[in-house]
Amino acid sequence: MAEINVTPLVDVVLVLLIIFMVTAPLMHRGIDIDLPRTATQTSENEERLIVSVDKNGQLFINDIQIPMEDLKDQLQKRIPYLRTKNAVFLRADKSLRYEVIMDVMDEIKRSGIPTVGLVTEHRRERIRK
Repeated sequence: MAEINVTPLVDVVLVLLIIFMVTAPLMHRGIDIDLPRTATQTSENEERLIVSVDKNGQLFINDIQIPMEDLKDQLQKRIPYLRTKNAVFLRADKSLRYEVIMDVMDEIKRSGIPTVGLVTEHRRERIRK
């Protein structure tokens, strides 16, 4: 009787599993933004809507790029789906002009979202001797 040898099949499946386990975290990287550093840390565990502005001034809601003119409409569509209180996190590149950040904050407030949280990176303080 002829039997099917499943050992090569198992080897291929395990190799594919390892490849997917290694590449999956890289696929959900997000927008590349150089955040300003502060001594206090922003809360990371909260599930809120994230508006990002990269160094070129391009806007993103979560990972989806949108034009500035559509920001108000896109946020108003998402208000009913916010799980917690109506709040948005704003991630902005530290090289942006203050005017650009204020324009984005103004559009967020005009869309009916009262709370805007600014996201920063934690600055590790140097030990002074």
